[in-house]
Amino acid sequence: MVFCSHRFIFAFFPIVFAGYWIIARFVGHRASKVWMIAASLCFYAKGNVAFLPLLVFTTCFNYCIARGLTLKPKGSPAAKFLLGLGIVENLGFLFYFKYTNFFIDNINRFLGTAIQQQNIPLPLGISFYTFLILSCLVDTYKGKSETHSFIDFAMFVTFFPHLIVGPISHHYDMVPQFYAEDFYEINDRNIMQGILLFSIGCAKKVLIAEPLIAHAQNFYNVMGTGTFFQAWGGVIAYTFAYYFDFSGYTDMAQGIALFFNIKLPFNFDSPYKARGFADFWRRWNITISRFFQEHIFSNIFHFGDSLGRLMVATMATFLVSGLWHGAGWHFIFWGAANGILVCISNIMTLKRKKLQPTLAWALTFLMILFTRVLFDSNSMTQALAVYGNMLDLRPLFADANAFWAEGLSYLRSNLSIICLMGVAALISFFAPSTRQICASFEPKWYYALCCGIIFAASLFFMGKVSSFLYFQF
Repeated sequence: MVFCSHRFIFAFFPIVFAGYWIIARFVGHRASKVWMIAASLCFYAKGNVAFLPLLVFTTCFNYCIARGLTLKPKGSPAAKFLLGLGIVENLGFLFYFKYTNFFIDNINRFLGTAIQQQNIPLPLGISFYTFLILSCLVDTYKGKSETHSFIDFAMFVTFFPHLIVGPISHHYDMVPQFYAEDFYEINDRNIMQGILLFSIGCAKKVLIAEPLIAHAQNFYNVMGTGTFFQAWGGVIAYTFAYYFDFSGYTDMAQGIALFFNIKLPFNFDSPYKARGFADFWRRWNITISRFFQEHIFSNIFHFGDSLGRLMVATMATFLVSGLWHGAGWHFIFWGAANGILVCISNIMTLKRKKLQPTLAWALTFLMILFTRVLFDSNSMTQALAVYGNMLDLRPLFADANAFWAEGLSYLRSNLSIICLMGVAALISFFAPSTRQICASFEPKWYYALCCGIIFAASLFFMGKVSSFLYFQF
């Protein structure tokens, strides 16, 4: 079940919302949390019921680990053992479901064996809730967080707005909100802001991302390779589609959470306005970037270390990030390419070298387009073919008139999509980010009008909505 669907908006969410507040008012706060946990498990089951027992087991098992870490002295042998056990359990499931066939394929390729691949479906959301739990365990081990109530822990893990695709919240940020003085009171301002965020996210997904996804997938999945103009059109479409799809999900998740007085962290901050790759990764998928920063980069590089160690830490971080995104060499090369570009950005900052702002932005966005090819392709073979199409200017020199005629034909055939790319570019490059909108939010009539218009338009096209792109990770 996706947020921007009629079933969610007109059935699931109203029932959960009404039940939560009625139970909180007439039965008690503890019972309302149980209701939320049950609703979240039902939400998960609608997407992948076969792996519901795994989610329940993981939640229960890791509560025992987190509770034990809370009771054991920081850094004690018992605490280290419990943390190690939690890491092995979480990463063990993730590696089994996500990477078993990848390793079998590479063993067969390099050793000439014929090990049969396994039919292992990927549990929905495992990449995200695994990191959510790992972050909690490490924070508890370090004394930044404490786990007491199983109900609080279960609600933190399974809370349906962030369960599938994040954002990845910290236990010490989210759980204390459950005990705020006004947590169990309906907050009109939060609900109004929640409606605003949900409407924006819904429009991003339904009105912008969906048509661009269809166009891009027609190139990547149906055609595979094409002409110069088809390649650039497919790559640009996917570049904007992924942003509006993923940030749309995050906006909707934050908006839904506000209905229950829970504030989830922002995950995007106008990433396509970045003027360097280090800046880009401070703006894109912020909570995942923070996870890798805290648990990989910071364990390799410390303030005062050499430039070489900084480069090693950066490359290690992005290689792991690439592998986390998917079990394929094209994801690993994507991580490596991003790591190299971030290293260059960091070196320029350390050497105090600055490009003219417009040039810095243009080069950054161009490199984003080229790195996205590795991410969006089905394999390295396809990625290289797409690069070949994008860089092949031989037809221009062979017959310039035919080349530009082909470009004009592509423009005419895809005019609506190209106009939509232009709208997406204007929003990405010039519009305020969701963070900025929320920072200056005050209930106004024009906010209500804009929400009504874009939400009504989204409802009209909602019957054609596909799953979010990051569901596959």
